[in-house]
Amino acid sequence: MLLNLSNRCGEFRCGWCLRLLVACVVYTVMVSAQSTPSILQKADSNEVRLPDFSFAGYKNGLSEIPVVRKKLINVTRFGAIADDELDDSKAILEALDKAHSTKGFVAVVFPKGKFIVSEILRIKRSNIVLRGAGSGEGGTTLYFPRPLSMIDKGASVTELTEYITQYNKRQRVPNRNIDDLYSEYSWTGGFIWIQKEGTRAASYLEKYDLEIEVLADVKAGQAGNNTVIVEDASKLSVGDVLELQWFNKHGEQGALLNELYGDTKLKIGSHHWTKPERPLVRQKTEILAIEDNKVTISDLLLHNISSALPAQFAYWGHLTEVGIEDLHLEFPNALNFGHHHEQGYNGIYYTSVYNGWVRNLKVSNADSAMLTYNSANVTISDIKTTGDRRAHYAVHLGNVHNVLVEKLMIFNPVIHTLSFNTQSTKSVFTDVHAFTAPVLDQHAGSNHQNLYDDVKLYVTAQTNKQGKAYYPVWNGSGASYWQPGHGRYNTTWNLRVTVLGGAEVTEKVMLLGADEGPDGRIVGVSGNREFDIDYHPAPYTEKINQSLDEIPSLYRWQLEKRKKSFK
Repeated sequence: MLLNLSNRCGEFRCGWCLRLLVACVVYTVMVSAQSTPSILQKADSNEVRLPDFSFAGYKNGLSEIPVVRKKLINVTRFGAIADDELDDSKAILEALDKAHSTKGFVAVVFPKGKFIVSEILRIKRSNIVLRGAGSGEGGTTLYFPRPLSMIDKGASVTELTEYITQYNKRQRVPNRNIDDLYSEYSWTGGFIWIQKEGTRAASYLEKYDLEIEVLADVKAGQAGNNTVIVEDASKLSVGDVLELQWFNKHGEQGALLNELYGDTKLKIGSHHWTKPERPLVRQKTEILAIEDNKVTISDLLLHNISSALPAQFAYWGHLTEVGIEDLHLEFPNALNFGHHHEQGYNGIYYTSVYNGWVRNLKVSNADSAMLTYNSANVTISDIKTTGDRRAHYAVHLGNVHNVLVEKLMIFNPVIHTLSFNTQSTKSVFTDVHAFTAPVLDQHAGSNHQNLYDDVKLYVTAQTNKQGKAYYPVWNGSGASYWQPGHGRYNTTWNLRVTVLGGAEVTEKVMLLGADEGPDGRIVGVSGNREFDIDYHPAPYTEKINQSLDEIPSLYRWQLEKRKKSFK
């Protein structure tokens, strides 16, 4: 419009043009102010806390994922033959053994075609990539005909089996005559299994706990900054990747619980104080600089550190630069015996990795397409899950920090569709489409400061006893001893809900969250109906029934803002 005025008058000299110009500028500023969520200005002024989620992903979002072009180990060299309907497990395992004994970055590659696998493919060291020829037609399919419960005969789930038995963890559905112990593979294990030897993906029984190797006591630090003061930096070095740990050793009134949940009236589960020797909050991070006792880390502190709220740097055993890419993982359309009775048709078990990735995958008929634990700075992108079998998880984030899940398409029915699980922090689901009875699962266990970002849900509304339409969007879960459903500052940004049926076009639909957690943030909810929000406790809300066209992704907006600060 300004260009048209300039062309009309040549110069902005007439009073009419000047008045119209001023009006245009004012209108533009007003529209911009209205379309930009005010929480961004409030966060800048410290009036309302909004975490910076931009550190999620491979190398904190600042580097491209590499492509391995040399040291390629082709499984066909060891006798694997595509499309011959014979089991290729022996040849693939030999190729993996060769990769583990080869120095440097190496890729185990599959040509196009279908390979049958009936053994677990384990990656135990850094700098290994498992790569196919693509996840679609003309790509590579790994077909797994049997579940983990039939083939996992080792000690990989011994502790979990003992835990389930000792505590009599059972799935009980009386009207279906079900009363049986949980399956170990409901939330553990995968046919592609990444784990550093000697590490535990998750801790269950205290008798298996290893002594923590403390490298420095941390005296002071401010949440949202990236510097801390340590007691003694002599055991620290630039480049170390460590775990920053906070403990609650002061019971139900511990200062860390106030950091996690604020002044909440919600009941806090007993696991927050009955295991005081285990870290309650874990932040994997890299040391960038050391100056006397001042230490700079690679991302922002989750919590304050003080004499009342101490922390420590501890050794963390991990792998780096592990990638899974360009594959179709396929399971048979087998019977599903119900929640917690999954037999182990699990795709990827991705644990103990710092700076890694999974990309361009299709996973069909899985119990869980991907389970992550004990990892940080991981990018999971371009994933599609399909099938008619009811899955437990699609992509599960448990005990992870700064994990990014982007470009995820979920077509199959999943109990816990998008899951932030126990002790997950600063992790992100962004650019997600979920089609079959989807839910946002905040699964308790002190998960906090996580982000659902630019998520599209396709739902069928339900009707309550009063005849009102509703849908349970934030349908959290988790054991009572780990409640509430989440800690402070879990955020939903630009949620778009398409109601496929169950409510008239003119009918308002209630989007439910049942006992989720304190200090949630819900900014931008829109779709093809008008919505109300019922979320407990009441979160910070803004722009309900408004799309966020100007800033559709908080993650990407924050990332670009951070990148510009380097220039």
